[in-house]
Amino acid sequence: QVQLVESGGGLVQAGGSLTLSCAASGLTFSTYHMGWFRQTPGKEREFVAHISVSGRDTYYADSAKGRFTISRDNAKNMLYLQMNSLKPEDTAVYYCATTTKPYFYTRPFHYDDWGQGTQVTVSS
Repeated sequence: QVQLVESGGGLVQAGGSLTLSCAASGLTFSTYHMGWFRQTPGKEREFVAHISVSGRDTYYADSAKGRFTISRDNAKNMLYLQMNSLKPEDTAVYYCATTTKPYFYTRPFHYDDWGQGTQVTVSS
């Protein structure tokens, strides 16, 4: 049974930083591409970033480029999202997810297993 557990969310002032973590179990982590999504009430889950199985290739939504960094540690079955220069519009619940699809598949239905999410709130 695949389990993804996000952590690291919280309240931060605009301009601040947070690092989200996603602990994966019940799967061969190193064989899955991984992604981060975020969601605000009433809106569809929004793609944030994708990382390839090796971690060598990354892809970001325009809203995340230059501010967020996705990374992974396959030895530890961990996925990360370093978020810098946070803005109030980054406020959302952030989810990690697995996929077998390459980076240009960015819709939620392209992803398979999901964590429960972690809340990020950026105050102005």
